Amino acid sequence: MSLDVPPGEIVAIIGPSGVGKTTLLRLLAMFERPLGGSLEYGGTDVWDASEQRRLEYRRDIGMVFQEASLFDANVRRNAEYGLHIRRSWRDRLRREFADLLGLRNGTSPAMEALEVVGLEEKLEQHAESLSGGEAQRVAFARALAYEPDFLLLDEPTSDLDPRNTAVIEEAVREAGDRGIGVAIATHDMNQAERIADRVAVILGDGIIEVGETETIFEDPSDQRTQKFIDGELIY
Repeated sequence: MSLDVPPGEIVAIIGPSGVGKTTLLRLLAMFERPLGGSLEYGGTDVWDASEQRRLEYRRDIGMVFQEASLFDANVRRNAEYGLHIRRSWRDRLRREFADLLGLRNGTSPAMEALEVVGLEEKLEQHAESLSGGEAQRVAFARALAYEPDFLLLDEPTSDLDPRNTAVIEEAVREAGDRGIGVAIATHDMNQAERIADRVAVILGDGIIEVGETETIFEDPSDQRTQKFIDGELIY
């Protein structure tokens, strides 16, 4: 199993339910330690690094889960939460000085992220009053607000209506345009075709194929990929 996620590229991970897409994302997020192999960040094996170094790597990564888990607070507080816990005190201090000196445009990263997902008008609305789609958009904004280098998305639109799905897909594209590397696990073949630069196909024995999106869907090199895309059950 081998996969790379370069900055600014959107990589879709597709495969049957239960095959390990979420586990792969959890490994990339350093929530789980692999039993073998290596996870490299910038050429360094993260599990050979110190715990402090791994913490720094984790601060560069955001993850959005299939179900949004928001705090008992309004939209603004939820979107700002990552800024308070994920950035080091040095980062926060530099940002505060930049604000005082007028070196930033006055719009907070949390506000910018909420604008990306179209929720800037609901800053004071309590999280519990949001629809499921709006809650997921807040969760996406929370991950985007602290300006990560990489975003890991685990079926972020699986239970959403077309409107909220379209908003999040557009936000994913904007993240890629900003130079953020994105890995998105999805069971929606159409979604993978719409937003991904490359696609990784994972089956029971690992990642069997990685390639440009058009190639994977129109001329895959592995027959199992074609069978999976055609809707045949593969274990």
